[in-house]
Amino acid sequence: MSKFIAPRAPKGFRDFLPETMLRRNYVLDIIRDVFHLFGFEPIDTPILELHETLFGKYGEEAEQLIFTAQHGRSKREPLAMRYDLTVPLARVVGQYESQLNLPFKRYHIAPVFRGERPQRGRYREFWQCDADTVGVASMSADAEIVIMMHEILKRLGFPQFLIKINHRKLLAAIGEFSGVPLEQLPDLYRSVDKFDKIGADGVKGELIERGIDGEAVSRMMDLIQSKESGEKSLDLIAEKIGSEDKGLDELRELADLLNDAAVASEHYDFDFTMVRGLGYYTGPIFETVISEPNLGSISGGGRYDNLIGMFRRQSLPTTGTSFGIERIIDLMDELKLYPPQLGGTLVQALVTVFNEETRRDSARIGVQLREAGINTEVYLGKRKLGRQLAHADKKCIPVVVIAGPDEIEAGVVKLRRLRDGKEIKVTLEKAVESVADMLGP
Repeated sequence: MSKFIAPRAPKGFRDFLPETMLRRNYVLDIIRDVFHLFGFEPIDTPILELHETLFGKYGEEAEQLIFTAQHGRSKREPLAMRYDLTVPLARVVGQYESQLNLPFKRYHIAPVFRGERPQRGRYREFWQCDADTVGVASMSADAEIVIMMHEILKRLGFPQFLIKINHRKLLAAIGEFSGVPLEQLPDLYRSVDKFDKIGADGVKGELIERGIDGEAVSRMMDLIQSKESGEKSLDLIAEKIGSEDKGLDELRELADLLNDAAVASEHYDFDFTMVRGLGYYTGPIFETVISEPNLGSISGGGRYDNLIGMFRRQSLPTTGTSFGIERIIDLMDELKLYPPQLGGTLVQALVTVFNEETRRDSARIGVQLREAGINTEVYLGKRKLGRQLAHADKKCIPVVVIAGPDEIEAGVVKLRRLRDGKEIKVTLEKAVESVADMLGP
């Protein structure tokens, strides 16, 4: 006899049972519907990419989390598991550019992998929902991404959310104005990116430890911690560093486009402490947070105009966003945002089977219900009626069709709605219509 193996998934990886999958699919369907609404179309890519495809794109800290996947013959072609869906998009555009029409608007919903320390809201395998526009340099593409993010969060039902917006060029201009050497701007990004985790004093101390002059750090910290909101914060920065800055100009244009689209001002703001740590961003960057409860950001993205150039002779302007489905689901569970009709099963009706002699009659009823679009389970076991009703109750199946020998002989069925115990007897001809009625509100 083989040795017993205790069943468990690896740390940071999870199994999803039907009730959980129904909730995940509810969220994914809303996100997918909004992607379609804005004209984004689906692609898919392999879980494994060439080592050279992934490394050298994200930055030193992020690349420490990439899973490598060498085995046997693959040592001749080193592989790694995808860290996100953005670099694979850049590779796809470079590989299939002759088959793509620009602007190319794609979405990609798939799992990604990171060697994180597992904790609440942070896993080693998790799903991302990305949408990106390739081939548009104007802020109209960035504005559309923010508008779409706003629409998704509204449809999911979040009462309070904030889309934080910054600009990599503006952050570089603030650093340069403050006296941060150009070669240390990457250090600036890495440290300021930790603002929410270690606070202003922590960021300041880390930048000084990296060798940046203390006075320059103080000037920079004063600038990025704006006390104003909205476009007033842009005015304040302009007063300090001068109004001739491309990052400022683009953020002002972005604000105008968001206002034209009636994006509520309480749902977005400019936050100069928000960096997005990945190394490929070049322009506006976005990040969404839910104020209560705070599990970190639930979406993020921005403009990365140079990344695709690593896979073709000339780069293409690109902007996009990514939704972290795991944190969204955790928050929706906590805030009870799922619709009440979303139960623990997709099955709408259970047709009981009294014995083998009645099974064919029950199967025919099941066929009629399914032809009418009603998700129907015909009981497959050999248990008594009471156990079949208990099975329906445990699975939260709304309606049970009771078709015993007496009912079948009389050409009728009993319908029982489990939530309130309502029971009616109807002819076989009216069974489908009556089940549909009982499923209604």
